[in-house]
Amino acid sequence: MILNTSTVHIHADLIEACKQGDRKAQKRLYELYSRAMFNICSRMLGDRAAAEDALQEAFINAFSKLHTFAGRASFGAWLKRIVVNKCLSHLNKSQINTEPIPPQLAEEAEDQGYVEGELFLSSKKVHEAIKTLPRGCRVVFNLYQLEGYDHQEISQILGVSVSTSKSQLHRAKKLLKIRLRE
Repeated sequence: MILNTSTVHIHADLIEACKQGDRKAQKRLYELYSRAMFNICSRMLGDRAAAEDALQEAFINAFSKLHTFAGRASFGAWLKRIVVNKCLSHLNKSQINTEPIPPQLAEEAEDQGYVEGELFLSSKKVHEAIKTLPRGCRVVFNLYQLEGYDHQEISQILGVSVSTSKSQLHRAKKLLKIRLRE
C-alpha cells in the first residue's frame, strides 16, 4: 500500500485522536488495519478463532499503549510488532516445537533436488498447505517469508538459535513443496 502525505497526515490525526480517547477514531484506525493484521494472525496461528482472539487482544494492547507510539516507524509497523508478539504469546501457551533438523536430514533434503515444472496453485491451496506445517516450521516460515523478518530477528523473537530458524525454514519449504505437489 502506497501512502501519500495526506494519508499519513490523516493517520497521524487519527492516532492523536485515539491517544485522547476518541472512540470513533479508534474504530476508524481498527477498520484501516484490522484486515491486514487479521491475515497475519491467521497465517501464524492457523486457526480462525485463535486469530480473532489474538487480533482483539493485540488491538486492546495497542490502544492501551498508544501513548508509547513515538512515530519513529510507521504505525502499521508498530502495530504489526504487537500483533506478531500476541500471536507468539498464543503459540507459546502450547509450546512451539522448533527442534533443529539433524544435519544428515538437512543434507539429504538438499541432495534430493527436483525438476521445476509449471505448477499453477491458488492462494487458497498455498494457505491451506501452510496451515498443515508443524507449528515451529509454520511460525518461522510466516515470519521469514510473509512478514519479512530475517533469521537474526526470528531467533530473538522465538528465543532459538539462528541455525534453528534456518533449519525450520528449510524444513517448511521442503514440506510445502511435497504438499503442493500432491
